[in-house]
Amino acid sequence: MRPGLSLAIMIAFGLVQGSASAQDLVVKYDQSQLLRLPKPVAEVIIGNPSIVDVTVQGGNLLVVTGKTFGVTNVIALDADRNIIQDQRVQVERERHNVVQLHRDAQINSYSCTPNCAPMLAIGDESKFFDQVSKQNKDKTKFSEGSGEKEAAQ
Repeated sequence: MRPGLSLAIMIAFGLVQGSASAQDLVVKYDQSQLLRLPKPVAEVIIGNPSIVDVTVQGGNLLVVTGKTFGVTNVIALDADRNIIQDQRVQVERERHNVVQLHRDAQINSYSCTPNCAPMLAIGDESKFFDQVSKQNKDKTKFSEGSGEKEAAQ
């Protein structure tokens, strides 16, 4: 096999990852990381809000949550609109305890911790994704108490 072709195959199957630099904040998809800043934050600017969400806790602590895969940046400003920190953020897939079932071009993802259960992951087959998404929403409603009201009707 030609070297260029094998690299292309490895990239296509996700076997080669872009590496994060030492300064990057690496956040796992659907998880959060804390970013402590040297002084209180007045405003936060997110380069691409579809990749991460950021909330400010206690003035100088940012909670950065990975929403989808990719790289973006988060800029924290003080009350005088000076830059406290311009942080590059890379959102990656969790590699441990995740199993992906491939059937032709269709992918179904499972979280195996230790028993396997369906999970939502970008790139999953649409019908599987929609079914798991509906079940997650129903479970959330039930947990919040609205499921009890619907069950009583």
